[in-house]
Amino acid sequence: MAVTTTDITEDLIRDLLREQHPDLADRPVKLGARGWDNQVWRLGDDLAVRLPWATQSADALLRKEHAWVPALAPRLPLPIPVPQRLGEPSERFPRPWIVTTWVPGEPADRAPVTRAAEAADTLAAFLTALHQPAPAGAPAGRDRGGPLADSAEGFAQGLASATELGLIREPDAVRAVWEDAVAAPGWTGPALWLHGDLHPANVLTADGTFCGVIDFGDLFAGDPACDLAAAWILLPDGAADRFHRAYRPAPDAATLRRARGWAVLRAFSGLHIGHAGDHGRPGGKSTWGPPAQAALRRLTATVHR
Repeated sequence: MAVTTTDITEDLIRDLLREQHPDLADRPVKLGARGWDNQVWRLGDDLAVRLPWATQSADALLRKEHAWVPALAPRLPLPIPVPQRLGEPSERFPRPWIVTTWVPGEPADRAPVTRAAEAADTLAAFLTALHQPAPAGAPAGRDRGGPLADSAEGFAQGLASATELGLIREPDAVRAVWEDAVAAPGWTGPALWLHGDLHPANVLTADGTFCGVIDFGDLFAGDPACDLAAAWILLPDGAADRFHRAYRPAPDAATLRRARGWAVLRAFSGLHIGHAGDHGRPGGKSTWGPPAQAALRRLTATVHR
């Protein structure tokens, strides 16, 4: 649902900065990307401005990042966009916005990993550092991070739609992965900090490996299996096992089974967004399709171990 009627332009951003953060107003401004929730504009060499534009939920997500991410960033081994300033709604722009650090790199959907071993170790180190017990009052997830069975309807709809569109050749194999994941014992440990949205457009690469992680709008506390799904989504063939060996504490079999189920759901999203991009529909991105296809191929090629 499009909820921002104000045109987001360089002049608008400069006006907002003059009103609320005038010390930043003379920096060069350049469009960086238009995401699902926000537009990102570069502000000089080391900062960025993020403004909500396409979803009602973006306002709360930006405020959540501003509240929680600065405390997490120092312990993480990869650069992330750290909020520096908060912009409040005004007559000029009726929604909150933030200034963050700029993280250089190319999104992994456009520049996939080529150095598999190094990327697996880098991703494992990042998630090991992030996945620490969250404090009381930490945000809850939006339809993720809890019991997989809660997403059964979404799985059924996603499978049926993707199969009808010809995007899944072996729906029974995909269903088998899902059913095994749902049958796995649930998470009984503490709620851990999770990124919650580790798809290829939210992880940056340089020189064939990961160099940054962006968009912490879905940051929440829950079952680490939700983030561990990234091994099948982001890494090349054969690298998931190395990732699981490097991640600490070593995930047990039940956690890996649940992670496979979350990976299926993530792949469904990528398939549909990629298909929309192939057909020129709003919100579609053709680059999302191939990583999702590869993830399903990896997941269905191996039985639960």
